[in-house]
Amino acid sequence: MSFKVAIVGRPNVGKSTLFNRLVGRRIALVDDTPGVTRDRRVHAARLQDLRFDVIDTAGLEAAAAPTLEGRMRQQTEMAIDEADVVLFMVDARSGIIPDDQTFAELVRRKGKPVILVSNKTEGRGAEAGVFDAYSLGLGEPVAISAEHGLGMPDLRDAIADIMGDKIAEEEEEERVRPSNNEPLQGDDIDPEAEEPEYDSGKPLSIAIVGRPNVGKSTLINALLREERMLTGPEAGITRDSIAVDWTWRDRPIRLADTAGMRRKARVQEKLEKLSVGETLRAIRFAEVVVVVFDATQAFDKQDLQIADLIIREGRAPVIAFNKWDIVENPQEMLAELREKLERLLPQVKGMRFVTISAETGRGLDRMMETVVETHKVWNRRVSTGRLNRWLERATQMHPPPAVSGRRLKVKYITQIKTRPPGFVLSCSRPEVMPQSYVRYLINGLREAFDIYGVPIRMLLRTSDNPFAGKARDKD
Repeated sequence: MSFKVAIVGRPNVGKSTLFNRLVGRRIALVDDTPGVTRDRRVHAARLQDLRFDVIDTAGLEAAAAPTLEGRMRQQTEMAIDEADVVLFMVDARSGIIPDDQTFAELVRRKGKPVILVSNKTEGRGAEAGVFDAYSLGLGEPVAISAEHGLGMPDLRDAIADIMGDKIAEEEEEERVRPSNNEPLQGDDIDPEAEEPEYDSGKPLSIAIVGRPNVGKSTLINALLREERMLTGPEAGITRDSIAVDWTWRDRPIRLADTAGMRRKARVQEKLEKLSVGETLRAIRFAEVVVVVFDATQAFDKQDLQIADLIIREGRAPVIAFNKWDIVENPQEMLAELREKLERLLPQVKGMRFVTISAETGRGLDRMMETVVETHKVWNRRVSTGRLNRWLERATQMHPPPAVSGRRLKVKYITQIKTRPPGFVLSCSRPEVMPQSYVRYLINGLREAFDIYGVPIRMLLRTSDNPFAGKARDKD
């Protein structure tokens, strides 16, 4: 039976650093700036022979509930309520300050088992801070250094003493629950294989991206039907890329909320650069990427750059026009958005889009249906026989052009990858094949096999000449 451990404390005491060490890789953003973490994050963790879920939380701050800091505090309190044991972390270098006393009392009132953790004990002068932690009345502090990995055996023993029979003993090969967030670079396929049926029960990974303040976190909360992500009128609240597991119509879904992406010229601070890097990582690890546009300010230059990035990465894109509940003249706006989508994003013909309102929950089921339909196309396979019958008709209707007085020859085509669909076209002199003819073939593939709305990769190759490099025999 697994259990949950929440790491709490005031800002900048090293909670995310300990979270990353327990998880075994750098997932949470870490910076010297106080208050980097805002949303709570849950991930499978391991500490020697212990396996559990660890929750990273925002730093506890004294603030009114309507403020951003107050909403962050509410998220942390929700994490404490969810956890089986709480690691209350303090900074041994700076010693105990009044905020530590205040928040220790808050944790004590929750009635959960608490382990007092004194972090940053690797340097001189930290011993006094460890002894000072006794004044919190939370028992004997466990001295650790999350950054250097010191004191981890003591922390393991403290957790084991509290959790007792809840500790799950598993085999070594199952020591950490596998993540659904593995990179998907495209599946190699057997060209002779039959076209498989789509597996509608397979887990699906979705990333929600867009500019700051377009409603990404609100959208995820609406899908989950709980206040899982921190939201508010302030732009740029989300900093980390936070993944949560969800089930939609009996299908496992992994949703990734991401930080808003501003224009590159405006990204100056180190912390924002780290956040954008996490967003790019989430895009590369996703299967379907929902690009959230503000319907009242759609097709900003940054919107187009984000969509183009997703297409270049080969992900399956879906455009969600949010805030549709405040749009005036929706029919007129819809026609305008459809025209702009076709004109400004011609890289993927037939890109799917939906109108939604994350605030009211309107259109969310339709959005998920569109996501699944796009994912089906992204996984589509076409047999080599069907492809070559289509190629013969396409080249008869529009023969390949002549270059330097010599007509190009197109021999055969086969699909070598899915996710996104990738094809190899065998032809003579691929280096001089005009891009206009390649686009003609790609558009023909879309129309013939209904591969609309996803990127298509076309690789040109020439077959080897068995007589190349051999001199002619002389009589």
